[in-house]
Amino acid sequence: MAEAKSRRVQGAGVTLAVQESGPVGAPTIVLLHGYPDTHAVWDLVAARLAERFHVVTYDVRGAGASDSPTHIDAYALTLLMTDLHAVVDAASPGRPVHLVGHDWGSLQGWEAVVDRQLDGRLASYTSISGPSLDHVRDWTRLRFKRRSRHDLRQLVSQAGRSSYIAAFHTPGVQWAAELGGRRLERARKVWAAGLRRREGVDVDEQWPPPSFGHDLAAGMSLYRANIAKKLRRGEPAHTDVPVQLVVAERDPYVPPALLEGLDQVAADLRVQRIDAGHWVPRSHPAEVADLIATFVDEIEGRAAEPADGAPAGAGSGGAGGRAGGSASGTRSGAGSGGARSAGTGSGGAGGRAGGSASEVSG
Repeated sequence: MAEAKSRRVQGAGVTLAVQESGPVGAPTIVLLHGYPDTHAVWDLVAARLAERFHVVTYDVRGAGASDSPTHIDAYALTLLMTDLHAVVDAASPGRPVHLVGHDWGSLQGWEAVVDRQLDGRLASYTSISGPSLDHVRDWTRLRFKRRSRHDLRQLVSQAGRSSYIAAFHTPGVQWAAELGGRRLERARKVWAAGLRRREGVDVDEQWPPPSFGHDLAAGMSLYRANIAKKLRRGEPAHTDVPVQLVVAERDPYVPPALLEGLDQVAADLRVQRIDAGHWVPRSHPAEVADLIATFVDEIEGRAAEPADGAPAGAGSGGAGGRAGGSASGTRSGAGSGGARSAGTGSGGAGGRAGGSASEVSG
């Protein structure tokens, strides 16, 4: 694969470091990273996808080579959505993109598919290890309302798994992290060794990133600007964008139980399961790339079907070959209760939508 091309794109008051690889005329896949990562968490997946697709990654505000605002309010989801829109318009101005998110990138992805700002710009969405914050709010309320033993066990279990979020909101914690940034950057080797031991991830010079300490401290603002606000109030979310939910069965932070009921958010949902921990893009890159490629092929095939419903042609293979048997999938519509094997589609051209972007040369 040719080396990725880098440029800077103007977001909402910040410039963002963007990388692109693969054939420009192919369907575009935008990969959103989480916390405390940079775009490099996707490198192993992107390299496989770029054999067939136009792949775009970028460092979100506060991470890696992108700008890092100092005020917490500058990390609000509304601004993150403006950033994403700018990247989408710069990378694929005349055609909807296929969005993929991991961890906080997945939270952003859910916000994107229910946000009117990106209407017509998203062809599909693949979510990995990060639920919709609207769903988390409603999931929590439902269990408090029912108060069965099972519900209370789930609430207590999730509270323990998410206890680090409370720590991020503790006065002085982010300030101390920023003050000790250099020490934290030296601690990236300890962080990498722990992830390798617990999850079998592939580490290299780019991931965990050299900016680990800075990213760890700055990224706390994502939680502080959004979590409490989203969990306190809001209407039930809904999207008609086709969604693929990849469930990591051994995720210590986002267990399968927390993802129950997402078919009430996404009308067109299919679920894929992987026997993996949280950092799936680094522990199972071939499987993740294959799931994304197969889903994109399916959606592109739908867009290419003739108006009379005749088949568009034979389905195409996933990126880098098929993963061997450890991922399984079901598909359902909201409230349908049914399940069937998730089908593959053909690699036809997708629909088109207008858009514009502002770009900064770099």
